[in-house]
Amino acid sequence: MLQQTTVRAVAPYYARFLELFPTVEALAAAALSDVLKLWAGLGYYARARNLHACAKAVVEQYGGRFPSTVTELGQLPGIGPYTAAAIAAIAFDARATPVDGNVERVVARLFAYEPELPAAKAALRRLAEGLTPNARAGDFAQALMDLGATICTPKRPACALCPWNDVCVAHAADDPERFPRKAAKAEGQLRRGAAFVAMRADGFLLVRSRPPHGLLGGMTEVPTTAWTNDFDPQDAPAEAPLAASWRRVPGAVRHVFTHFPLELAVYKGRVPALTDPPPAMRFIPLSDVGGEAFPNLMRKVLAHAGVDQHPNPTRRRAPRPATHRSK
Repeated sequence: MLQQTTVRAVAPYYARFLELFPTVEALAAAALSDVLKLWAGLGYYARARNLHACAKAVVEQYGGRFPSTVTELGQLPGIGPYTAAAIAAIAFDARATPVDGNVERVVARLFAYEPELPAAKAALRRLAEGLTPNARAGDFAQALMDLGATICTPKRPACALCPWNDVCVAHAADDPERFPRKAAKAEGQLRRGAAFVAMRADGFLLVRSRPPHGLLGGMTEVPTTAWTNDFDPQDAPAEAPLAASWRRVPGAVRHVFTHFPLELAVYKGRVPALTDPPPAMRFIPLSDVGGEAFPNLMRKVLAHAGVDQHPNPTRRRAPRPATHRSK
């Protein structure tokens, strides 16, 4: 949960997650849809899918106990080199070197490493591995992360407090903020589309589930057109999922994903009670909207359409969604 999300945003989700899934066995036995509902609002939903798949693999392959080596950990779903090294070092005190952004910054400054990120990642990892001691590797890993988070910060680092200031090349050159050097990031091209909020007269909302893999995989959404660079809103009514008197809600919903910004025109329509849903779609009671696995984008669409996402006053509200980019 803490990958690319702040502690403040994660805390209520983490507490609720552990309450419902206190063990790896409980998480493995849960339905993915239930896991995604708890994750709704945190973004980067591949993390939830990978966490669920990882729990199932640990239970099925290792009897519910995590393996202790970097190699075995790296073979579990969703666990890459950083996470494998972090678990091995911190949980099992193996000689492993987890390298996150904080560690990259410390090492780049320590050696005044000139090549740009992201191409320099492998070299910075090797330099970090060369610093890792044979004993207390877990303590060293956490200390190095904390050094980057609290002292060797991106702006105005507190070099006077750094235990390595007498050997840091960037500090000696009085230019620590120059490192690490980063290549210019290309901005994704704006995509557009339309979202259709179909309300049934008997109090139901038309939704569907996204494909299990890829962007927002497995999450719930209202039907939309394709998101393209050349979308024309005038063509949207022809792609509506049901016959209705569709009315475009003034304005648009804007959202930023990791690789591109998105703008959705929102259309609202009302259909008769007991209308059957189109194939691969379903109607859900409006009273269940708050508990569905809608990502932040869809919460914005529903809010723009004036849909009450907490219609039942006795229902406990979910934590306030975090503000960040989605993936």
